[in-house]
Amino acid sequence: MLRRLAKLGISAKTPEDMNPEERVQFARLNIDPATIMWNRVLDMNDRFLRKVTVGQSPTEKGMTRETKWDITVASEIMAVLALSTDLADLKDRIGRMVVANSKDNVPVTVDDLGVSGACTALMREALKPTLMQTLEGSPVLVHAGPFANIAHGNSSIIADRMALKLVGGDGYVCTEAGFGADIGGEKFFDIKCRYSGLRPSAAVLVCTVRALKMHGGGPVVTPGGALAKEYKEENLELLSKGLCHLTKQIENVTQYGTPCVVAVNRFHTDTEAELEMVQDHAHKNGAFEAQVAENWEKGGEGAAKLAQAVVDACKSPSQFKFLYELEQPLVSKMNIIVQKIYGGEGVEIPEHIADKINNLEKQGYGGLPICMAKTHLSLSCDVTRKGVPTNFRVPIQDVRLSAGAGFVYPLAGTISTMPGLPTRPAFYNIDVDTDTGDITGLF
Repeated sequence: MLRRLAKLGISAKTPEDMNPEERVQFARLNIDPATIMWNRVLDMNDRFLRKVTVGQSPTEKGMTRETKWDITVASEIMAVLALSTDLADLKDRIGRMVVANSKDNVPVTVDDLGVSGACTALMREALKPTLMQTLEGSPVLVHAGPFANIAHGNSSIIADRMALKLVGGDGYVCTEAGFGADIGGEKFFDIKCRYSGLRPSAAVLVCTVRALKMHGGGPVVTPGGALAKEYKEENLELLSKGLCHLTKQIENVTQYGTPCVVAVNRFHTDTEAELEMVQDHAHKNGAFEAQVAENWEKGGEGAAKLAQAVVDACKSPSQFKFLYELEQPLVSKMNIIVQKIYGGEGVEIPEHIADKINNLEKQGYGGLPICMAKTHLSLSCDVTRKGVPTNFRVPIQDVRLSAGAGFVYPLAGTISTMPGLPTRPAFYNIDVDTDTGDITGLF
């Protein structure tokens, strides 16, 4: 609680040394219930939890309010775990998390609640990465799980640092940024690299023939549904129309000054002509190298050429730079992301959201990076617009603060932090053989 005393400007360290006014100031948080921003989380999809009412029991004495649930990977604590550099940093970040505002518009933090120590105790063991291995014995550190469309989408800084120490000065560490270069990639560069102090030597951009065909105007892909024949048969015309999307994603990587290696993740239905078309296009449009990846089928042998391309890229010159400066206004940083990464004209902000943004800047949070929550199915917010859409703006439906993680969190389009299930969920395919106990239908 010493940080709360310092925040309030109270020099006394014990209740006996405080005057009556200081005791009230210290003990009474004066929370405005309408500003409570800390949501409960659950690691299951449940659309009915997107908006709920709590406090209806008579024992809660009329403290009824509307709130919502998020999926666990969208929790700020998950982001704090991934961005912490050690136990002290974890505790500091947990203490800075804002749960509400007071009636005087002063942020109320976990430190103010007096529970940062307890929260840190719960997270202490989670701070340690899990060491696993591939089928061929390569070490893999698995740690943290913030989704890239609704969070910052990167594995932990601690795991990266541990891996770098283990491989030594001549080794190589490959760390994952979720979804596309426009989502997890941008957040890796502009958020994770700022807090880790690490700079990438190269970036691997993964693509598939099937995805590029979809961006070329291929049939709609429905989760759980059968894949259209266009994706399983050679179709060079459809593929060629989608290559513009690959060009844009290569540009998204290289504008950070980082060499880009394209990995074409091969499916057994891909033809040599299709793979060559993708590789040739990547070479002509800014990629350092482009190689076919067959490690899903052949293990390490299937990625040997890709690995060598990455090694070569890491030895090439790199002039890393951030997309924006932290001193720029929050809306300016949002506009830069939309214009330079998504290819749009800027953000579209309703008046009541603009008021929230202005208030965040007044409270001292204007210097934080931006973590855009946005669909991964299009560069725009319209999932039907594939390829490289133009002449669009990104509507901002809400802006949240993640002060402990260290970013401001705009929600773009219709993105939800509590996913729902499709019309035909995959659980219809799952069953158990009661004779053997084997589970079927998972894959």
